[in-house]
Amino acid sequence: MHTLQNNTYQISVQEHGAELCSFKNTQTNLEYIWQADPAIWARHAPVLFPMVGKLKNNQYTYQGKSYTLPQHGFARDQSFTLESKTENSLTFRLNQSEVTLANYPFDFGLFISYRLAENALTISYRVENPRKDSLYFSLGAHPGFNCPLLPDEKFSDYYLKFEQPETLERYLLNNGLQNGQTEPVPLENDNQLPLTYKLFTEKDAIVLKNLRSEKISLRSKNHDHGLDFTFKGYPYLGIWTKGQDAPFICLEPWHGIADSINSSGELTEKEGIITLPPNEVFTCEYIIAVK
Repeated sequence: MHTLQNNTYQISVQEHGAELCSFKNTQTNLEYIWQADPAIWARHAPVLFPMVGKLKNNQYTYQGKSYTLPQHGFARDQSFTLESKTENSLTFRLNQSEVTLANYPFDFGLFISYRLAENALTISYRVENPRKDSLYFSLGAHPGFNCPLLPDEKFSDYYLKFEQPETLERYLLNNGLQNGQTEPVPLENDNQLPLTYKLFTEKDAIVLKNLRSEKISLRSKNHDHGLDFTFKGYPYLGIWTKGQDAPFICLEPWHGIADSINSSGELTEKEGIITLPPNEVFTCEYIIAVK
């Protein structure tokens, strides 16, 4: 476990999955990151690579050969190397191995960096392609936030506020695959989405495409504590919690998305797949600002 700390805040990141495990106000002991109760959901903030979401039959085809990958890929379950550490930053690296090459036949470099500045944490991703031909991948984040943040509150005391006016259409899932149907998600005044478990227990994650907003705020009706979540340039966003009484909410910016029930299975045809030319680099980031 590696930590960064300033006068008020501290983060902790583990080498397993290069996963953020804590973002805490050290003066109040207020913890913003879900603490991975294995009885509910045993992760904090996994990286999704080289796939986002589920593959049809958990398989894909590349150059005539079939491969198997679990939902959200393998990076979240790999041990990263600490590449560098400064007073306010941590950078972790993952490269291909015999284990990854067995079902993902690509050389790659995946770097995840954490930069802490006052009350804001910037998480940056960098993918390098050392190959002589294109690298195909998807990449996403899956941070879980405590909701409620304080004792004696309920999940339903919280809401999400979208930065821009939105007409939300959720893309519905069947067993983790897009089924081709959509459904409106109505917002209340001031672009607010009240959080209820019913939003998730009946239809799984809220999957959104091409939002106008590049920032969503998590707020309580009872106090001023919360967070702003900024995610510029991501074509997809997932919002999820495990189910009834799970005290967390995940905000998930994605470059990539689950297969549809009609997917061909061909990797190069997959919706949202990134095609990175030889010796090129892909970067993206998101920011968590807490209060």
